[in-house]
Amino acid sequence: MSQSPPLCVIIGAGEGLGRALAEKFARQGFAIALISRSEAGSDAAFEAAAAVAPDVRYFSADAVQPETIESALNEVTKKMGVIDVLIYNVRGEFTACEPLDMTYTSLEEIYRIEVVGAFAAARTVLPAMMKRSRGSIFFSSATAAYRGSRTHPLYAIGKFGLRALSQSLTKAYAEYGVHIVHVRLDCDLDAPYMREIYGEKYEPETLASPDDVAESYWLTHLQPRSAWSNEIELRPYTEVWTY
Repeated sequence: MSQSPPLCVIIGAGEGLGRALAEKFARQGFAIALISRSEAGSDAAFEAAAAVAPDVRYFSADAVQPETIESALNEVTKKMGVIDVLIYNVRGEFTACEPLDMTYTSLEEIYRIEVVGAFAAARTVLPAMMKRSRGSIFFSSATAAYRGSRTHPLYAIGKFGLRALSQSLTKAYAEYGVHIVHVRLDCDLDAPYMREIYGEKYEPETLASPDDVAESYWLTHLQPRSAWSNEIELRPYTEVWTY
């Protein structure tokens, strides 16, 4: 009887890092479950993974509604089996405003996307991972998790909360054999939407390759439990540090 392949779930699998992560774990023999608001939003990731993965499926959920995250993950488990790797790769809008211009609605929404949705995902998969004493959970984040911002306070507040959640889960549950990692990207990714933003100023050497970033996720997943990284920071060699 053949053994089922390990399963990687990516929540927020867009055409940049989500695509790269799906392809990377697929090439390592993982079945892939992609969760996003719309199937179209995961098209690039689905196609890249489907070319090499033993099984790729799409599930619908909205990070603003944490119950849908929980429901989608339960459906994944029911249809595809136990989850070995969970990657929460959701990002709120990078909306510019001064702190006093934040609205209650925008503040609540960014918190639900960055923190409540991430908690819903972790809470759903952690019990089974703890029972098996193995599994990896990644939270894709940014250097905004380290400092407030005059111009983008919403983004910073969301990432601050995500980092606190990741650390709290690590302190409570790493001892059960679950590797929980907060990944800070201090850079722009070389993704289609960023190329459009840069336009004529686009220069690959100043951006981080999504495939190289995905490689770091994979290598972190492989770390022996006696020497885990629970927080990693990634940037291209050309990046000008801002703190």
